[in-house]
Amino acid sequence: MNILDLIVGKPLPTSDERAEQIGPAKGIPIFGLDGLSSAAYGPEAALSLLIPLGLVGVRYIIPVSAAIIALLVIVYFSYRQTIAAYPSGGGSYTVARFNLGAYPSLLAAAALLTDYILTAAVGISAGVGALVSAVPSLLPHTVSICVGILAVVTIINLRGVREAGVTFMLPTYLFVATLLITIAGGLLRVAVSGRHPTPVTPPPAPPAAIEAVSLWLLLKVFASGCTALTGVEAVSNGVKAFREPGVKNAQRTLTIIIFLLAVLLAGISYLVKVYGIAATDPGQPGYQSLLSMLVAAVFGKGVFYYVTMFAILVVLALSANTAFADFPRLCRAIAQNNYMPHVFAYRGRRLVYTYGIAVLAVLTGALLILFGGVTDRLIPLYAVGAFLAFTLSQFGMVRHWMKARGPHWLKSAAVNGLGGLVTGITVLVVLVAKFAEGAWITLLFIPLLILFFRAVRRHYHAVSVATKTIEPVTPANHELRPLAVVPVERWSCITKQAIEFATRISPDIIAVHVEPGEHAELLREDWERYVERPFRDANLAPPEFVVLPSPYRFVIVPLVKYVCTLAEKHPDRRIVVVIPELVEDRWYEYFLHNQRGRLLEWTLLVRGNERIFTVSSPYHVTEKRSLEDAACETEPAPEQGSHL
Repeated sequence: MNILDLIVGKPLPTSDERAEQIGPAKGIPIFGLDGLSSAAYGPEAALSLLIPLGLVGVRYIIPVSAAIIALLVIVYFSYRQTIAAYPSGGGSYTVARFNLGAYPSLLAAAALLTDYILTAAVGISAGVGALVSAVPSLLPHTVSICVGILAVVTIINLRGVREAGVTFMLPTYLFVATLLITIAGGLLRVAVSGRHPTPVTPPPAPPAAIEAVSLWLLLKVFASGCTALTGVEAVSNGVKAFREPGVKNAQRTLTIIIFLLAVLLAGISYLVKVYGIAATDPGQPGYQSLLSMLVAAVFGKGVFYYVTMFAILVVLALSANTAFADFPRLCRAIAQNNYMPHVFAYRGRRLVYTYGIAVLAVLTGALLILFGGVTDRLIPLYAVGAFLAFTLSQFGMVRHWMKARGPHWLKSAAVNGLGGLVTGITVLVVLVAKFAEGAWITLLFIPLLILFFRAVRRHYHAVSVATKTIEPVTPANHELRPLAVVPVERWSCITKQAIEFATRISPDIIAVHVEPGEHAELLREDWERYVERPFRDANLAPPEFVVLPSPYRFVIVPLVKYVCTLAEKHPDRRIVVVIPELVEDRWYEYFLHNQRGRLLEWTLLVRGNERIFTVSSPYHVTEKRSLEDAACETEPAPEQGSHL
């Protein structure tokens, strides 16, 4: 077993694709982690903006949460219809593409990709925030812990969908169970105490009010709280990941996720108000997460508290998995339409889209480092992309029902129209409320992504036009064979093999040696003895031997110039450069030799033309050399490798 097998697992055959599909039990932790975990930071993001109101601000958390839950229900019914209408997946991008056209679909794609990057960053930073809340001494190491968790999540996702589902099941269900127990315990204490419960561990006293409530402040609070809705579209993007019946399993998964999220949001908001828990300032000494204070108030800081905080930490950190599950799938859908590099459409060794996972990991890591791993700094960038995608998806579904006009189409269109209207208004609220705090970055990034999509599309179109042909194949003219050029450093088995290979390509061979000084005499003697003499004995014209001076000790540059000049002198012939290369036994021996051969090949591809070709002549070194190899062995030069 090699290192790669140990880290990401052995390769899976394409025939195992069906075995990698999942049901609702695994679908909840894979596609619902982001939505469910947002119950931990959504209410806190809203309450953080109410800190200037002191204890008075806590009273507004219930009406704000009620508005968010109502919006959640509307979006839920809309995405149930999307799953049924587009079982191939793709979510907002696919819906917009088929119903609204290319530009709206690119807007949806850019918005969703932006949302997934922020989803991963916010999830991990929120998880580390929960850890720092429980262990304040870890605050200086926030960024390092964030990057470490990101690496773990990336590796788990590279191992495949099924393994990711198994890995995330226990922490997800533990998280949901502990929060439901906390809510049930809190409600029981409220009922027993006559709606005036006494906290087991009192939360920090709210600061004195320094502001008065205003409509603008409440809109900003709503905008921050709407981060709890991000991730709802994940199931609609990953319908193909579910086993048959895929649509039914996806809809069941979405229903369970939305129901649990609504219960968690409602329960947390109610208990926060009853217990009088106000948010603390994130990133500052003495910070405690909202759930940390709530669990401590209901049950105290005993075993259950630490089990709950552990579950919150793990789930928040792993909630980035929703982005890792959907980001590569969305990239694949976009790449299939030539708007992203085609490598994003290729599945890796574990039947996952490796390039999408790797790119998401790099971008998420950059965000975490840039913003110091603090959730409150990332939240302003959040939700714009998600709600923009929601809006385009819903209006796209309205167009879908208007074209389909099946049974109850008017009712379905009304549901999606209401969803589009509400989410569209939410986009404007979030954008205006959070613009100065960082939402402008998202507003700038999305158009840049769209420009990137169009540039990629133009490139692929240009290549397609340039390479399209209806001309038949022209048989080779054997009287006008190509010129074969063989770079030579010294006489060896590697050079011998390259010359012999060149003789099978063309009778016209030119051996080129780059000499930084005047020390080619020994090579000339070897060339006369081992090349020219055998050719003359066979009544064949020997290869031409050319020495290129190089007073500045360059090797690649003189070779490339010579080949290009040769192509100009012979405009009617092709030039084939045979590159002698040493292939080492062990991978680490690769670094012990120069790799000029690879560099020469790359440079000729860039600087050459359609008549210049390169071909490698690999010489494999083995521990047990044959007698013939031993006979032609010479004393090695100080540098070996490509033998240029």
